[in-house]
Amino acid sequence: MDLTGRVVVVTGGGAGIGAALCEGFFSHDAVVAVLDIDSSAAHRVAANTSGIGLAVDVTDESGLTQAIAAVEERCGAIDVFVSNAGVAFADSADGDVSGDDEHWRRSLDVNLMAHVYAARALLPAMIQRGEGYLVNIASAAGLLSQVGAAAYSASKHAAVGFAESMAISHRHEGIRVSVVCPQYVQTDLIRGLDPALIAAVPGEVLSPAEAADKIIAGICAEQFLILPHPEVGRYFQNKAQDYERWIAGMAKLRSRAADD
Repeated sequence: MDLTGRVVVVTGGGAGIGAALCEGFFSHDAVVAVLDIDSSAAHRVAANTSGIGLAVDVTDESGLTQAIAAVEERCGAIDVFVSNAGVAFADSADGDVSGDDEHWRRSLDVNLMAHVYAARALLPAMIQRGEGYLVNIASAAGLLSQVGAAAYSASKHAAVGFAESMAISHRHEGIRVSVVCPQYVQTDLIRGLDPALIAAVPGEVLSPAEAADKIIAGICAEQFLILPHPEVGRYFQNKAQDYERWIAGMAKLRSRAADD
């Protein structure tokens, strides 16, 4: 996809990967709309990208639908919608993976249902036009797992599954879908995870700008699975080839991190 002149919306665009994506899309001469629950952050990034900023809670379907309508009224039809907003919570201190109900609800609402709400609002018009692009930011945890964060892992697996379903069901209607599964990126999101577990996992912690560059390259190439950390693909293959060994290895990783 050539992004020149395309109308691109990014949720969670006020900081982290979202803000870096907005800046990257702007550098590709796209028209950028920044959606964020933090109004001042949305407007700050919008000012830096000659775009528009709107405050929206992506877990509020009505509010998200209204924000999408406002973008279309001001900028025209949305070509690319990036569902980037996300949350992460660590398991309880005693290691209970069932965790806190509110953490589970919030994880599923932000990391999954916000993607569903966006697709529900956008797909009819995109299908009618015969083109559109939905980008769901998931996580390597959606292909593998984030040790010590069961709600996060489950919600990201669900996000990957939803993206797969959209790609399968709507490709013939001109809809393109990407799901992005990075490992660790230096954002506020990883502060909700156990630092010992992050340190125990091999691989580079990317800056938001580095991650955004890789994501935008994948979008331009219209890749379904975008891996800012290429090694995640290898880990995913290892998991599929020997699930039992992979579970045992992850359990050892958790034990090592707990001992640190």
